[in-house]
Amino acid sequence: MVTYLPISSPFIRFAGRFVDDAFGVAAGWNFFVFEAALVPFEIVACNVIIHFWSDIVPAGGIIAIVIVLYAIINLLAVKWYGETEFWAALGKVLLIIGLIIFTFIAMLGGNPIGDRYGFRYWKNPGSFAELYYTGDLGRFLGFLQCLIQASFTIAGPDYVSMAAGEAENPRQVMPRAYNAVFYRLTTFFILGSLCVGINVPYNDPELTAAFEDGKPGAAASPYVVAMNRLKIQGLPHIVNAMVLASAFSAGNSYVYCASRSLFGLALEGKAPRFLTKCTKNGVPVYCVAVVLLIALLSFLQLGENSAVVLQWFVNLVTASQLINFSVMCFTFIRFYKACQVQGLDRNTLPYKGFWQPYAAWYGLTGTFIMTFVGGYTVFLKGNWDVPTFLFSYMMIFVFPVLYLGWKFVKKTNFKKAEEVDLYQGVEDIEEYTRNFVPAPDKNAVDKWFNKLFS
Repeated sequence: MVTYLPISSPFIRFAGRFVDDAFGVAAGWNFFVFEAALVPFEIVACNVIIHFWSDIVPAGGIIAIVIVLYAIINLLAVKWYGETEFWAALGKVLLIIGLIIFTFIAMLGGNPIGDRYGFRYWKNPGSFAELYYTGDLGRFLGFLQCLIQASFTIAGPDYVSMAAGEAENPRQVMPRAYNAVFYRLTTFFILGSLCVGINVPYNDPELTAAFEDGKPGAAASPYVVAMNRLKIQGLPHIVNAMVLASAFSAGNSYVYCASRSLFGLALEGKAPRFLTKCTKNGVPVYCVAVVLLIALLSFLQLGENSAVVLQWFVNLVTASQLINFSVMCFTFIRFYKACQVQGLDRNTLPYKGFWQPYAAWYGLTGTFIMTFVGGYTVFLKGNWDVPTFLFSYMMIFVFPVLYLGWKFVKKTNFKKAEEVDLYQGVEDIEEYTRNFVPAPDKNAVDKWFNKLFS
């Protein structure tokens, strides 16, 4: 859909254009909540990592410092956002590649104690840890918990579409970008998960203390846990410093994205009008302020241990993200139906997805079910917890309220396949594509970077 109609905030606007205006409003606000909730998550993560070195600075002080830095960067230094995020992203790639290489060398005995551990932890204690119950049910719940955690990490390819309206020659660039991001993320996720399973057993006492008791210890990093066990000096500090930089950069990125999402909603009349006010540099100052107010939720850590608070935000973000993917899948199903009814041959589109519409139905079913499964632990005997329930299921209740409320107030209609507008803006993008002349590379380094990241 994005390669056919490359517009800004596409999956939100497509939801309104191909399904129902009210559906687009609910999708837009859900995406904003998803982005905004990631800000306090990253702030709490920064605090956990910093306490790896020392707890001399109280948690409240670190949280306040990070929020103030985000405010300064997003209000005063936003012109450097793109440049800094590029180098931060490059640093993250180098970090994960370095950790994969470390795992390969260390598992073969290349460590100070000469421990050639290989795949030892695959046998002892083994895989499929039991959770809450023993036997097959416990092993299934352990796997399900991993599946829920994986649902939290799947964001990435959807972010590519946000740049569609500003990308050069999007009909050529976007398909390459989608494929590149998908395969790179898949590779890093699979290799990263493999490395964690090789380096640390699931019953490691240091890792257990970090997650269950909220102790800083190795800052909940399995790689640092492994380095400590292998008596490796210096490297844990380098890894944690790079992880800290990544977490801080991610939080800053989410402040930017969330504020711009809210700004877009305000421009379209779907959020209060005062949020459209900008500084002379074009920064939506009130939108940034709203996001930073939500970031104050990170102070919840002062009343609970960090592991619990991180899990609350993971639950909220996971639910919003899965709703987001459900919206995309359902929007595509309506787009697909409109193409059929209106005689638009998908073979003529700039990019044609495979296994459609079955892949979209599979995605819709899977993400819809997982949205409700995410907080299942509160329904187990003795596990009821009000904050966990609210963070897990709040958006499931809020989304239909937003949809039905806007539908009732604005009297919007669910669009029939023959009513969907498939052609507005298409002529302009086709003319742009015909007349596009690619800019030559400035030098050999520029050419190398363009090949590497395209």
